Amino acid sequence: MKRLFTLTLLFTVLIINAQETEKKEKKFTISGSVDAYFQTYLTASDDSSQSFGTAFADQTGFALGMANVIFSYEGEKVGAVVDLVTGPRGAGATFNSDIVDGIVNQAYVYWNVSENTTLTFGRWNTFLGYEVIAPAANFNYSCSYLFSNGPFSHMGLKADFILSDDINLMLAITNPWDTNNVSSTGEYGYGAQLGFYNQYLNIYYDSGNNGGLGFEIDYTGGFDLTDNFFLGINGAYNDNDGSGFYGAALYPQLATSDDFSLGLRGEYFGLHGDANPAEESVLALTLTGSYVVDNLIIKPEIRLDSWSDAMPYLDSDGDATDNLAAFTLAAIYTF
Repeated sequence: MKRLFTLTLLFTVLIINAQETEKKEKKFTISGSVDAYFQTYLTASDDSSQSFGTAFADQTGFALGMANVIFSYEGEKVGAVVDLVTGPRGAGATFNSDIVDGIVNQAYVYWNVSENTTLTFGRWNTFLGYEVIAPAANFNYSCSYLFSNGPFSHMGLKADFILSDDINLMLAITNPWDTNNVSSTGEYGYGAQLGFYNQYLNIYYDSGNNGGLGFEIDYTGGFDLTDNFFLGINGAYNDNDGSGFYGAALYPQLATSDDFSLGLRGEYFGLHGDANPAEESVLALTLTGSYVVDNLIIKPEIRLDSWSDAMPYLDSDGDATDNLAAFTLAAIYTF
């Protein structure tokens, strides 16, 4: 009887441990962010209908950025992610004019085929560029020209391969640029990313027809120059049937304390080709502070854009000018 009791107890313990292990292998999480900002022009009146011409944060006065909630289910080999957004930033990121109802930013399933290979199917944010849609993941609150002119998301299938501890490769086939629902023309886009010691070379191509992006090559990376000083780098060149854009941006960021950092984005961006015979270009300087209080990030920011061979802005008197400056104060809460 003692042996029987011991075996029964051991069997019960094994079942409980197996159930606990299974629970640990399946994990459901909820995360997200909420952001709002105040913006005023320093070189123009706030009631003028103009902006820098980059994505998001293009309102004066008090404005809402976006709210997003990410639902993630992670199993042992498979999982799914749904990222819902609302607000002007979410609407702009998904090319949707409805800023009230929830909008799908990302929705995909994935399969860890092996320890070194993962397949992802659905809609996911772009691999191109230094910046991303969610403001909490960017140091600067306003966005660069390089980010604004590239794709925001892709709808398709991608495969990620871990080639070694410091080298990885991604290959993708998608609907054409920012066609997030269907490919009604029968055309597709193709993407690749090679990661080498946290430096990334990105390539994307579609036919350029029907509003497509054409060809883009993009480098994104950075280096920790000291324990407190980081230098981010982004450079890209795009061509779509002889016209496109090019540019480079540096992101020096200095942590002055555990709670406060100061960063500068210096970007040079230009247009080329038949659509821009004047070879218009812009130098954009953005100085941003980042103060962290628990899960709240407060970002004061000053931005100055200055164009050559173009006068796209209006000054305080309503006259055309080649530069625009603004002060922005943003608050971002993450959970």
